[in-house]
Amino acid sequence: MASTDTPAPAKDRSGPDDLAGLEAGLDALDSVQSQRAPLRQVLVGKVLPPVVAVALVLLVWQLLVAAEVTESYKLPPPSAVWDGVREMWLQGTLLDVVWTSVSRGLLGFLLALAIGTPLGLLVARVRFVRAAIGPILSGLQSLPSVAWVPPAVIWLGLNDAMMFTVILLGAVPSIANGLVSGVDQVPPLFLRAGRTMGATGLKGTWHIVMPAALPGYLAGLKQGWAFSWRSLMAAEIIASSPDLGLGLGQLLENGRNNFDMPGVFLAILLILVVGIAIDLLIFSPLERWVLRSRGLLVKG
Repeated sequence: MASTDTPAPAKDRSGPDDLAGLEAGLDALDSVQSQRAPLRQVLVGKVLPPVVAVALVLLVWQLLVAAEVTESYKLPPPSAVWDGVREMWLQGTLLDVVWTSVSRGLLGFLLALAIGTPLGLLVARVRFVRAAIGPILSGLQSLPSVAWVPPAVIWLGLNDAMMFTVILLGAVPSIANGLVSGVDQVPPLFLRAGRTMGATGLKGTWHIVMPAALPGYLAGLKQGWAFSWRSLMAAEIIASSPDLGLGLGQLLENGRNNFDMPGVFLAILLILVVGIAIDLLIFSPLERWVLRSRGLLVKG
């Protein structure tokens, strides 16, 4: 006959040493190692790859010129572009041209940030406003910025106000839509916990919604800057005037008008350098800070 006695439960063999090991493992998971990487590792991992890529581009460029794939006035050698940089530097106009465009772009972006942030919060948090304005923002974001230059010139004339208007119309929808996307991805549990602790209204927006939506908001800021810079370049190219000063867009247009291909390539190079510099100096550190604050970036 089978025994009906239930077997005695196994004794817990976990001793003090096992519990101490478990606690140590949990502490190790909680702690985030945020020490800086060695200088050599930074140089090899972050500096060397773009330097090699630029060197390869210059090499291919020089090989195409040497192979005479097209006329020299259509594809100048890199040395001709470098001579243009050197000449502008010696004349003292290089930094002035760059700063004219950079100052406009940054100021226009800050204005777009001041308008796009509350607009994005309003669209994200008020259902009626989202239904009314949300599709319009998406449509404006897909509209090429160059389309706003002719009406802006007619409305405001050839002045800085026209430039800033084009920048705002290009950047505000991107910033607002980025914030709306970030708010939509906030877990509802965060909002309920905030309301339980009394974080409602503006207080809940500042302490709960904005920090939780920061990754999406930052992505919208990056895209907003890209739209600001491209809008400004389009405005400077089309609405070229001596009263506006010489910016990078005007420099590019002058090269086209004079059929100066080294000047055209020089303007393109400077526009590209400014875009890369803004990303490396402003947005990349912000991204690393956001990732590190969330424990997603162990080193760097």
